[in-house]
Amino acid sequence: MYSYPTVNTEITGGSSEITGNFDVQEAEDLANVLKSGKLPAPATIIQEQVVGPSLGSASIKAGLISFLIAFCLVLIYMVFFYQGAGLIADVALLCNVLLLFGVLVSFGAVLTLPGIAGLVYSAIIDGQLTTLITGIILYIFGSGPVQGFATTLIIGIITSVLTSIFITRIIFDDRIKAGKTVAMSNKLTAGILKNTKWDFIGAKKWSYIISGALIVISILSIAFKGFSYGVDFTGGRTYVVRFDKSVTAEEVRASVEATFEEAARAAGIDQYSVEVKQFGGDSQMKITTQYKNDQESTSVDAEIEGLLFNALKGFYAENIQLEDFNSTLENPNGIISSDKVGPTIARDITRSAFIAVFLALIAIFAYIAVRFKGWTWGLGGVVSLAHTALIVIGFFSLFNGILPFNLDVDQTFIAAILTIIGYAINDNVVIFDRIREQRGLHPKEDFRDTVNTALNATLTRTLNTSVSTLLPMLAIAFFGGESIRGLAVALCLGVIIGTYASIMIGTPIMYDATMRKQNKADK
Repeated sequence: MYSYPTVNTEITGGSSEITGNFDVQEAEDLANVLKSGKLPAPATIIQEQVVGPSLGSASIKAGLISFLIAFCLVLIYMVFFYQGAGLIADVALLCNVLLLFGVLVSFGAVLTLPGIAGLVYSAIIDGQLTTLITGIILYIFGSGPVQGFATTLIIGIITSVLTSIFITRIIFDDRIKAGKTVAMSNKLTAGILKNTKWDFIGAKKWSYIISGALIVISILSIAFKGFSYGVDFTGGRTYVVRFDKSVTAEEVRASVEATFEEAARAAGIDQYSVEVKQFGGDSQMKITTQYKNDQESTSVDAEIEGLLFNALKGFYAENIQLEDFNSTLENPNGIISSDKVGPTIARDITRSAFIAVFLALIAIFAYIAVRFKGWTWGLGGVVSLAHTALIVIGFFSLFNGILPFNLDVDQTFIAAILTIIGYAINDNVVIFDRIREQRGLHPKEDFRDTVNTALNATLTRTLNTSVSTLLPMLAIAFFGGESIRGLAVALCLGVIIGTYASIMIGTPIMYDATMRKQNKADK
């Protein structure tokens, strides 16, 4: 420690002064130390995000409301279906959330809207290793909001296991020692999906046809229509602009496109594409442009903001100045958030996303193959996951621009896909485990009957897991705000398709592959 100067004024122009009671020799020594430690350290901006205080406040309010509604729905559903046992589960769930928040606070983690979704989602999902694997991969290869989602998901899995094992057991033991019983159902729920004898394997041809058609539609949409990529994947600048009256996306798009086309022609550049979408209410628009997306200087930022101002100032009922348009500190209207991603990090994000999905599938295949001592089980699980992921991805391509909310493919979308993979494989593992148990109890039973018996036996658990997961996701989709709606929609769709796939795709694929392997061995 050579000196600990006090900064009296802001440092402007890149230089400042250190004053004090120095003699000449001390001043020269200090100057020499500073010079010897001077190394060139240029800063290169690869991603920059600015969120105005009004958007931050709205996001916090929407996130908390959606979390509370989602959490209450889960609590109510558990009591409705399981009576006293559901109440015990709710106590464990409350302890889980308290423990999870405590861990987040101790880590100093930043709670984002995707993080809130991860918190709710992890609190109601079984803490299985497969989900933990995808969460870890998500954290390693994700960034920003994806890592926030993965952080709460991983911590939630661990705390959920601890609370479900210890808290519920303590309460159950206490009730039993006191000679009291715990109701596990009521008159309405006691007989739901009990003693069913459906031939799922016999219906596999229909499920293959339906899924095949959906996959073909998804592939065609992806190939010919493509996606609406977020700025994370394309590079460029995105602005959320608020007006003081209602406007239409068509009018705003026409004005912005004309302004940027003229500027691009004058600058001699070809890439200036502009995308305008309603973002929230009808007085708020999300504007994305690739104009000069390969240039990251502040002068270009200022130029683009000036172009936006010129294109949009006529849409305000009251006159607005450029200074007010660029900041929402004094004025609630204008640019309320901006997001800039350079093309380098956009390519990195794209590559990391593909790597994350690929590694998640490989890791899950290996886990199931080892756990169930056969590659056919791993094949069934991975095919089910790939089937679910592909249809969800195709949905985002097919319905982009049709549905009245954002379906951009961005980092949050990747978080949703990986979480769907973790959720769907959890249901597959439960079904496979019951098949293995049934096979051990009745080794001479025909394998088809064994599979059907196991599927029927797990229907109640599958229903409850799906409903208790869908309820909070629907709450987040409706009340969570625009920035998280695409994530919630993807998760809702993934839960529905993943549940169907675990029963009608993954298990039949495993059955067919096992029978072929067995027939080949018999020959």
